[in-house]
Order: sequence, then structure tokens, then C-alpha cells
Amino acid sequence: MKLHTFKIGGVHPEENKITAEIPTKVAELPKQAIFMLSQHIGAPAKAVVQRGDKVKVGTLLAEAGGFVSAPVYSSVSGTVAKIDNVYDATGYRKPAIIINVDEEDEWEESIDRSDTLETLAAHPELTSEEIVNRVKVAGVTGMGGAGFPTFIKLCPPPTAKAEFVIINAVECEPYITSDYRLMMEHADEILVGVELLMKAAKVDKGFIGIEENKPEAIRLLTELCKEHAGIEVVPLKTKYPQGGEKQLVDAVVGRQVPAPPAIPVNVGAIVQNVGTAYAVYQAVMKNKPLFERYTTVTGKHIKNPSNFLVRMGTPMSQLIEACGGLPDDDNKVLAGGPMMGKAVISLDVPVCKGTNAITVLTGKDAHRKEAQACIRCGKCVEACPMGLEPYLLATLSVNKMFDQLEQEEVVSCISCGSCQFTCPAHRPLLDNIANGKGAVMGIIRGRAMKAKAEAEKAKAEAEKAKPADVKA
Repeated sequence: MKLHTFKIGGVHPEENKITAEIPTKVAELPKQAIFMLSQHIGAPAKAVVQRGDKVKVGTLLAEAGGFVSAPVYSSVSGTVAKIDNVYDATGYRKPAIIINVDEEDEWEESIDRSDTLETLAAHPELTSEEIVNRVKVAGVTGMGGAGFPTFIKLCPPPTAKAEFVIINAVECEPYITSDYRLMMEHADEILVGVELLMKAAKVDKGFIGIEENKPEAIRLLTELCKEHAGIEVVPLKTKYPQGGEKQLVDAVVGRQVPAPPAIPVNVGAIVQNVGTAYAVYQAVMKNKPLFERYTTVTGKHIKNPSNFLVRMGTPMSQLIEACGGLPDDDNKVLAGGPMMGKAVISLDVPVCKGTNAITVLTGKDAHRKEAQACIRCGKCVEACPMGLEPYLLATLSVNKMFDQLEQEEVVSCISCGSCQFTCPAHRPLLDNIANGKGAVMGIIRGRAMKAKAEAEKAKAEAEKAKPADVKA
């Protein structure tokens, strides 16, 4: 079996896939569900319900707040208690709709709850435009990363042409197994989802990238692909961060995505997570909005680590308790995995569209080692999958040398943490780079806004200077 991988950098952390062979359980409903209005990149959704409103499973709670935005749907039936600011996984208080959950689980009648597999061949009436619209209306977003609204990826700019769809089934983060369980338990639906994505993108070729540490998933999907023309499983070498879009495109088709603002479709690729493919199937074939997802709850000292099918809005504390509670030690709870996950400041943080895992680090794993002086070993440079110089970016960030930081292409950093993972001096490289990147992106946005304002002012002045007969 030939294995592919990306060419620059990368590391191989200890995997700890301790939940890989644990079948998924359906999580219990929460007593109170919390729905963040910002579960995606772009503008937050706008609430369309108010205190006292009754809702069902699948009821629209908030509509898209702009072009780059996505609606939010209820995963429970109950009564809207309030709209308030609560902590999300980033540690900031943001608007959310809070619902008191009824004991009776009442669903919107428009949702097809049957287990019947719907195929694309059985629905010739589905056009590319209709698929995109259903995905948009259902609030489907990226399920493995930043949560980019899926419909936007399916409508590339006129300057780019899609040639193929690449499904990210890599799951290269240590510990996490939610995508693996999804593949093992819903492979048929995923493949129909891939076909839908291909038709929506108007391409005839689809690739599914899976790392070699998931041999059963490779075997299963390779066999099923024989019944799905144009879809191919690509086995990949186990290497982090292979799930990064640019790294995955390189590994699967050998094409290099240029520096920002270039995106994968500029080299012909539309990249979607395997969980997104499943959500697309449910949205298009079952008329089911995105309001539940597969989530791993794991950690070396968690009593009963598990994979859950969980309704969004469920507090993380409930899932942790379902696994036996927090260990009696120092604990750090991450939304996500240990490489790119965010430490949460409250266990009341709810599961959202992008919550693929809750990882509990305990004891010495919960503490950072003391940072020491840089020894100029160059390991961070060797590990960087974007070909950057992390030690330099971190130093420039600390010293607020933002002009040079921009010149060194800090905006290309994907925050994978490979540099920090490999640093023998335990320096907080990623933290410093992230701060610098945020500052530089703010400067770039400010520059763009100023240029836009000046252009509009010049246009208005030119219009004002026109002779009256020309204006008429």
C-alpha cells in the first residue's frame, strides 16, 4: 500500500487513540441547552426567537447574520429561557440562546428520522444549486476546523475552478477518534455525502484521505468506493498536521497552495471534513439541520473515555460526568485535542458545531514545562509545515515588530503547534506567534478599510465634480 504525505515539516506526537474501538453512545439530553450564536467563521447568527418561545428539535433559533455566516437550530424541544452572554471555548463571553429542555423530545415533522439510505441516483431532480441551497439553509459548516460555512466553499470565486473534492478523514490530532467512529458506523451515508459535494461543486473526482493508523476505515471505505464512481481512498502516512488544508492537498494530489490569500480551490481543490460530508447527506437527503455531532471525550486518566453522538448545546460538564467525572488531580480540559485545542475556563461551555473532542489532561500533562533560552537548534524550523521560521516570528511578536512580522509571512501560520511541540527549550512559540499574527491581521484589515473608505471618498468627489449635464 503506497502511502502519501506532505513534503514540508510535520511531527509525530504520541497518538493515544484510546477510544478508537469504543462504539459511539447517544448522549443524554441536557436539562438546559446553550446555543452560541457564533459557531462558525464570519458574522454571528441573529436570534429569531425570544424569551418564552416554545421550540422543537430542528426549530430555527437564529438566522445567518451576513453572507459569511450560518443559521443555528435547536437540538432540543423546550422553552427559550433567555438570550444572554456566556463563555465559549475561547474564554470570551458571547451571545447565546439558552433553552430549558422538555422531558418529551419533540421533532419538527419536516425531518426524516428513518434509517433508510437515500442515494443520489434515486434523486435525479437534485441540481447543484439545490444541493448548495439545502446545505446553506441547514447551517452546515466545517466540522473539523474553524467552522467555515460549507456553502461558500461550494461556490468558488470566478477566478478559480474546482477540479476535485478532497475529504479530510485524517484526524491527525492525538487522542481524537470521533471521525474514525463516524466512518466505521456511517460509511454509506458519508459516501453519498461525498457524491453530493462533488455534484454541488460540479466535479467528477473525489478523494478521501485517511491516515494509515486507521486501517479498518481504509479497508471499509475502499471496498464501498467500488460502488461510487469517481471516489478514491488515498492512504496517508501518519504525520501531524496532515489534516491542515494545504498539507492535505499536497499529500493527496501533490499540489502546493500558495501563500494567503490563496486557498485550496486556487489549485483546483475543495476540501471538506468527513463529518461535514455526513452532515451534507443529512441536510440534503433527510432535511435535517446541523444540530448534533460525533464528539470524543478522552484522557489518560478518564475513567470511561467514550465517543458520543451529542446534541449541540449540551454542556461539556455533562459529557465528562458521563465518563466518570474529572480525575482527582490537576486537570486541564481542552475543547479539541492537545495540539490545537483550547483550554476552557468553565465546564459549562457547550458543545458546538466544531466540538470534535473534549480532552482532559491530568497531572504533569496539564502543566507546561518551564521555558528556557533558545538554543538555536532549528528544530522548530524543521517541524513547521508552512516553511516558516517560528523562532523568528515569536521574537518579532514579543518585540512588536509588526512590519517585519508581516514580511516574514506570519499570516501563513496555521497554529498547528508543531514548533512548540518540538522545542527542547519549551518556549511558548505558538502563543507568541498567535498574538503577533492577530496584531498583523488587525493592521491588514485596518489598511483595507482605510483604502476602501478613501476609494469611496474619491468616487464621491469625482461624482460631485461632474458637470450638471453629465450628472443628468
